Amino acid sequence: MQDADFHALTLQVLWLAYAMMVTLGFVAHRTHFCTMGAIVDVLSFGSWTRACQVLLAMAVSLLGFSFLTGLGAINPTQTLYASAKWFWLSDALGGLMFGAGMVLASGCGNKTLIRMGSGNFKSWVVFLVMGLAAWASLKGITAVFRVHVLETFFVTLPGGGSWAELLLGSAALENRTFLGAPVHAAGFTFMALGASVLMVWVCWWLLQRHESEPLGARAVFKRLYPGLAVGLVVTLAWILSGVVGHVSENPLTLEEVFLASQSGKIEAVTFVSPMAYVLDWLVFYSDASKVLGYAAVCALGVVSGSFLSALLSRSLRWEGFGSTEDLELHLIGAAMMGVGGVVAMGCTFGQGMSGFSTLSINAFEVVLFIVIGCVSAFRYQTWRLERIL
Repeated sequence: MQDADFHALTLQVLWLAYAMMVTLGFVAHRTHFCTMGAIVDVLSFGSWTRACQVLLAMAVSLLGFSFLTGLGAINPTQTLYASAKWFWLSDALGGLMFGAGMVLASGCGNKTLIRMGSGNFKSWVVFLVMGLAAWASLKGITAVFRVHVLETFFVTLPGGGSWAELLLGSAALENRTFLGAPVHAAGFTFMALGASVLMVWVCWWLLQRHESEPLGARAVFKRLYPGLAVGLVVTLAWILSGVVGHVSENPLTLEEVFLASQSGKIEAVTFVSPMAYVLDWLVFYSDASKVLGYAAVCALGVVSGSFLSALLSRSLRWEGFGSTEDLELHLIGAAMMGVGGVVAMGCTFGQGMSGFSTLSINAFEVVLFIVIGCVSAFRYQTWRLERIL
């Protein structure tokens, strides 16, 4: 590949990533897709509709990644979430901080970007604080504690850091084959298919149980299609980053490379670190070495898609803080999400969708503690409100 072709393909990947995330922002704004909102709906109203949308998105992204792995299009060991180390303390602490923070800040990273596009000034403040906190945790003052303290607590897993590798057994891991195929291709696909079918069945069962009357297939699909759309976007992100953006030989370094990836690995969708990358690009714009990468472009795309949806639906309106306490809670929540998202190496999308689709053990723990943190913070806020009233 010539140098000119290399740069042209990089631009193509970036533009495709932007267009893909515009779609995600548009759909999420129109359908109110939100992980925190899904948890709150269950706790407040006993409604499982949005929770099932999130579960379906996770199932579709898992299914999509498994097919890509089974076809040999993507090697799971080259993804951002592949690690033979289980960072149990970082996962727990980061997940708790992020889960509690998204309640205080009125939404996770994805929801923050969506609300920014629809004219919510509170979310612009959350974006700035969250981005700064994330950058400090990547390379600043809190990064020292993260690297030298939190990340020293880990367990080395045999063979790798996914449930497929852990549960297939030592014999399969030693031979790297399972039923005559490579362990990643056969074992991972087998487990992913089973998990996806189980999650779809759970969605159907929950909706049928909690609705006033049994739902037909069409009614169930109408409630779940946002999750299907989000899951497909995550799958397309894996294809774009790991297949379209894969170059076996960089014309300059002669090394394998994944275009526009700031981690140097295959990425899908995540929104904490990208906020830091966007701020870094804005602050050092005149520095020619600072360029927008895949993850940062994805964040900008979500804002654009939300703005387009709000404009077309005439729901674009300015919203500010209602009180000093409101500002205080959002600042605290934004800082917690920025630090927690980096410590846990992902958010509700980064670990909840992308990491989960790789069957990462770290992702499973992060998701669990995000839910615990969210529920705890919501219960605390409800308790405070009841005391005031």
